[in-house]
Amino acid sequence: MIVSGDVGGTKTLLGVFEPAAPRPRLVATHEYATAEYGSFVEILDEFERADSARAIDAVVVGVAGPVVGNAARLTNITWDITAAEIVQRLGVRRVQLLNDLHALASSVDVLTADEVVVLQEGTPRADGNAAVIAAGTGLGQAVLHRVGGRLCPAASEGGHADFAARTDRELELVKMLRERFGRAEVEQVLSGPGLVNLHRFTHRGGQCEMLEGVDEAEAPARISQAGLSGRCQQCADALRMFVSAYGAEAGNLALRGMATSGVYVGGGIAPKILPALKTGVFMDAFVTKEPMRELLERVPVKVILNPEAGLIGAAVHAQSLITRV
Repeated sequence: MIVSGDVGGTKTLLGVFEPAAPRPRLVATHEYATAEYGSFVEILDEFERADSARAIDAVVVGVAGPVVGNAARLTNITWDITAAEIVQRLGVRRVQLLNDLHALASSVDVLTADEVVVLQEGTPRADGNAAVIAAGTGLGQAVLHRVGGRLCPAASEGGHADFAARTDRELELVKMLRERFGRAEVEQVLSGPGLVNLHRFTHRGGQCEMLEGVDEAEAPARISQAGLSGRCQQCADALRMFVSAYGAEAGNLALRGMATSGVYVGGGIAPKILPALKTGVFMDAFVTKEPMRELLERVPVKVILNPEAGLIGAAVHAQSLITRV
């Protein structure tokens, strides 16, 4: 059996899979609220109590942070995770940590048509690269390089790159972010906390009744709901700014990776704001990059709907550890 993990700042998923080509078959899923545990080992302890009867052949865990030497420090929660502690706790020889976007990117070749929504059909090239961008608690990015006919994911920490303002208004946003954080990075705009920053920007000098009595963790969802429904025009403005910046950054990633096979938009936010992504604001920002507009209009763009795509991708990678000669 295979165990895969998707460790994020908000929730952690662990899945048990049976090997099957090309997509491992899901047997069981376990979900944990990340912040309720002091370490990943504590989650493993609970997981083992719940699912201890199966013999495990490989473990691959995607984590929201940089992975160096099979060890990781999570960006949005104060955890360190190492492959060595997983080996020791579960007694499994084949263990690997991946950046969470590396894991998510490993799923794109096995996702079915009903697990994605097309924003732009484009004209995919069979010899091209692909890319994944995912906003949630943070922002992740990965490029999939075409090597020997296969797409091979390469992780990045592109979410922590500098935010590129395109308009005078976004320059004002950058000024606010610099005053608050010292610098303006992409994740401070494109993430759950980033949406709160945009809300703060559009509500400068005024209060918002949509957030009265709402804790910090629930604020992004409340802003999105108010923006989608039109109940608060400043929330709607914040959401439009978010969607436009998201499309622009996705287009930047497509250019940097020459993602002519497609760009996949993952993470927890995109499926929840799908009506806003379909308005044309996202795709307009994606393609408005002269002289590269024609190139970008040929890039397929899809939103990943399956919330377990990262778990599936980690399982796909784990399966390759078993079959690798």
